[in-house]
Amino acid sequence: MTDYKSLKLIASSSPHIRSNEDTRSIMLDVIIALMPALIMGIYVFGWRALTVTLVSVAACVVWEWLYRKAMKKTNSIGDLSAVVTGILLAFVCPVQIPYWMIIIGAFFSIVLVKQLYGGIGCNFLNPALAGRAILLASYASVMAGNWVKVGEKALVVGSNADIVTAATPMMLMKGVDAAGWETLTSTYTLGDMFIGRIGGSLGEVSSLMLLLGGIYLLLRKVISWQTPVAFIATVAVITLISAPTGVSGVEYMAYNVFGGGLMLGAIFMATDYATSPVTKLGQVIFGIGCGLITVFIRRFGSYPEGVCYSIMIMNCTTWLLDKYVRPTIYGALKKEKKEAAK
Repeated sequence: MTDYKSLKLIASSSPHIRSNEDTRSIMLDVIIALMPALIMGIYVFGWRALTVTLVSVAACVVWEWLYRKAMKKTNSIGDLSAVVTGILLAFVCPVQIPYWMIIIGAFFSIVLVKQLYGGIGCNFLNPALAGRAILLASYASVMAGNWVKVGEKALVVGSNADIVTAATPMMLMKGVDAAGWETLTSTYTLGDMFIGRIGGSLGEVSSLMLLLGGIYLLLRKVISWQTPVAFIATVAVITLISAPTGVSGVEYMAYNVFGGGLMLGAIFMATDYATSPVTKLGQVIFGIGCGLITVFIRRFGSYPEGVCYSIMIMNCTTWLLDKYVRPTIYGALKKEKKEAAK
């Protein structure tokens, strides 16, 4: 017979969920998922892609440690979120960016956008994208100027030597006509676009490697499919039906999907837990909104890329989507109908 008086019971508040998953394990999965894109960046641009990423990561970790030390808060660098921010910040910057500049970007990302709002989970903007936006506004000639040509190792940046630069596919697509399209397709094939033999930001060039990372995150259940699929599908559909005169709609769509930062933004930025909706329907609406704004900026804005700003704009609507796009609580609808009948 069981002696119930000798049993030790532990009472805790709900929800009663036990899991080995924590912030550190999630961030570690994201880091692993980003490695294929980093390897491709090193292959395309040379070892400077690695050193820029390492400097960015180190700066983000140091800024977070210094801020929390100064504010007498618990050390949070062990959760690896600062490492992820550092990698993503490097990924959305050109490989020729000076080291001091990316350190400044890390300060904005970690201290102003993340920590001043309370740390991980409290920020309302994606830190890496906000850091990039601030760098673009402050140092436009570096952030939006000529890009290192594919195959050039970019090791001479910071010296008096010249580097070979070339226009990115998104720059060539800006206001493209039939003649311009011929130039684009002869310069960059669809295979180049998909594999990553193109110019652009350090970690955004290879759609293949970013998709591999996205599949890994889906299999690990770190992200859900709603936001990335809605984001990419919206861009695909709109560009398919709105191709310029004399340009193949299918080709125009493919170049828009594989070019620029769409894959990086849709898979790794728009799915950020703190800055995206929690409901499935909210995530779909969020993704559609990102896609619409991205295409609008690409077609009608002065800047050839719209992924960064589209995600940050939709970040500002997350609270609204979470408030009004919520599943109905069991019994609540019936109660509302009764109250309405009275």
